[in-house]
Amino acid sequence: MLAWFLTPVAVLLVVPVAVYAWTRVNPRKVRTEIEIDASPEKVWQVLTDFAAYPQWNPFIVSAQGEPSVGATLTNRLAGNGGEMTFTPTVLAATPGRELRWLGRFVMPGVVDGEHYFLIEDLGGGRSRLIQGETFTGALVPFAGKALDVADGFAAMNAALKARAEQAEKMV
Repeated sequence: MLAWFLTPVAVLLVVPVAVYAWTRVNPRKVRTEIEIDASPEKVWQVLTDFAAYPQWNPFIVSAQGEPSVGATLTNRLAGNGGEMTFTPTVLAATPGRELRWLGRFVMPGVVDGEHYFLIEDLGGGRSRLIQGETFTGALVPFAGKALDVADGFAAMNAALKARAEQAEKMV
């Protein structure tokens, strides 16, 4: 009788843990990049001017907070048929080089997204922006189109490129 009760309980506990462990080894990754005719410093300036996001950013339509390690941001995304607000924690903020944050859905381990922006100096006042995200968590294999963010990243990259190049010309 006890085994009859414990078997479903064990399955309910083991399956989510196993799925979570699997996504840690096999995360879902998204990566985009774009070359920009602007210095890494100018790209960083545009990327971290959160107050201006509503003016140009088609993906992260608003952002609040400071780009500093440990800070909490409040970001509102547009895409996949609606808007979503999330509050990631900044993991890295190196001016002209990297901005990285960790966002979580509901609680740690359900859906975790580590989002990053890397800025590479190509020389001659040019940069490469790499934007990506690594998703892990128990619900990642079942999230379907909810994690299809590559088009949003590409749209943001193109808009950031246009804004940074315009700002670079004004200097």
